[in-house]
Amino acid sequence: MTAPMLADALGPRARRRVLVVSIVFGAALAGLLAMALNRLADKGQLDWGKWEPLTQWSVLRFLLGGLGQTIKAAVAGMAFAVVLGAGLALLRLSRVAPVRWLATAWVEFFRGVPLLLLIFFTFFALPKYGIDVSPYRALVLALAVYNGAVLGEIFRAGILSLDRGQTEAAYAVGLGYWQAMRLVIIPQALRRMIPAIVSQLITLLKDTSLGYVITYEELLRRSRISGEFFKNPLQTTVFVALLYIAVNLTLSRIAQRLEVRQRRRLGAGRITVGGVEDLATVGIAAEAKVRSPGG
Repeated sequence: MTAPMLADALGPRARRRVLVVSIVFGAALAGLLAMALNRLADKGQLDWGKWEPLTQWSVLRFLLGGLGQTIKAAVAGMAFAVVLGAGLALLRLSRVAPVRWLATAWVEFFRGVPLLLLIFFTFFALPKYGIDVSPYRALVLALAVYNGAVLGEIFRAGILSLDRGQTEAAYAVGLGYWQAMRLVIIPQALRRMIPAIVSQLITLLKDTSLGYVITYEELLRRSRISGEFFKNPLQTTVFVALLYIAVNLTLSRIAQRLEVRQRRRLGAGRITVGGVEDLATVGIAAEAKVRSPGG
């Protein structure tokens, strides 16, 4: 069965117009790039002396150490966020109304608070209440709390996306609610959620750069230290941006491969969650599907 077309195919004249517009915009973009490179050359930013420090192993080791710190914080934050998100999803699906309300309030609050504000709170406010935290622990805690709320919605959407027949079949063989969740529902939903979880990890990895404001020596902060020392902040920033792109592209490819694999094995659709509005849409749609008489 072929997928329905959302628009008519372009005719010969329309294709020519699209080609002309593409060429014009491409030429304009190339011109702007040439102008930017010319200005940088006039300011001496393309001189080899500005780039040469980035060929020294000591500098590369320092920056790669910052990348290691970035990955360390991202992995720890994601691990805690997954556990928190799974717990929040189960609580939001609880049959006890007060439990659902509390879990919903937690998710809505921490999903709505800016991550930067959470980082400031964990690092500067918690010590005033007798809880001393290092920059690393403050960053991980903030990342876990914020992303835990986001993952809670992803997990809930994944669980609700399963056919109700799975739950009914589990009840038919004598399993209770939590047994059905643990043995039947969650394992199947997890397979669908893996691509969305990896995509969220990419976002979390980029968010570790906010640790810069609390002196955590992740990749961005080390790039500034190196740039100030060698007086080449632009060149160091470009190099660090390429590192971020390389890591994120690798994770994106992993997410795509996992998605294709799950579709082939299970025929499962993708769970895409891009922002607060998308999370609300996913949750409403999933709940409507469950509550519908024919669902």
